[in-house]
Amino acid sequence: MIGVFFLKAYTMLNFYKSKIVWALFFCGVIFIFHSYFTRRTTITSPKSLIYPIAFRNFTFGFSEQTADTLWIRSLQDFDFCEQKIAENVCRGQGWLFQMLNLVIELSPHFRIPNAVGPLALSVIVSDIQGASMLFDKSVVNFPKDVNILYRAAYHAMEEEKNYAKAADLMQRAAQNGGPPWFYALAGRLYTKEGRKDLAETVYKDISQDPNLKEAAERLRRTIDSRAE
Repeated sequence: MIGVFFLKAYTMLNFYKSKIVWALFFCGVIFIFHSYFTRRTTITSPKSLIYPIAFRNFTFGFSEQTADTLWIRSLQDFDFCEQKIAENVCRGQGWLFQMLNLVIELSPHFRIPNAVGPLALSVIVSDIQGASMLFDKSVVNFPKDVNILYRAAYHAMEEEKNYAKAADLMQRAAQNGGPPWFYALAGRLYTKEGRKDLAETVYKDISQDPNLKEAAERLRRTIDSRAE
C-alpha cells in the first residue's frame, strides 16, 4: 500500500512538473518569436510589420500567460508610432493597438490593459479610433469600474464628440461611486445632444436623493436654460 501511494504521488508530481515546463516553454517561444518579428530594427515600413494577432490561435490553453507576456512586450514600445500622418498624430490601429487589442481579447479581465491601454492610444499616439474600440471593450469587461467609465466618457466627449454616448457612460460612472457632479455633467451632455427627455430622466433620478440636491439644482438650471 505504501509503495502504491508513493508511486501515485511521484506520478502526480511529474504530471504537474510537466505542465509547468510546457507552460514556460510555450511562453518562451511566443516571446522569442514575437520579439524577433516586431523588433524596431526590422521595421522599414508598415507592410514589414508582422502583427501579433496570429498568436490568438497559438496559446495552447495558456491565454492568461500569453497576455502577460504580450503586455510586458507592449510596455517596451508604448510610444511607438508606426506611421506619422500629422504632427503628434499616428496612423490608426497600428502596432500598439494590435498588441493591446490582443492582450484584452486573451485576458478580458486583466484590468491594467483595459484601464491604461485605451488612454495610451488616445494620448500618446493619438490613435483615436483604436482608443474608442478598446474603450468599448473595457466598459463591457469592467461595467462597474468608475475610473474606466469616466475615462471612456471623457474620450467619447472630447475625441469622438459623441455626447449621448459620453452622457450614458458618465451616468454609469456616477451610479458606481463617482462624484455627484457626474450626474450634472451627464444631464448637460444629454441636453447638448438635444435629448432633453434623457436629461429630465437623470434629473428625476437624482432629485429624489437628498445627498444629490446641489447636483440636481445645477442640472435643473442647465435644462431650463437650454429650453429658453
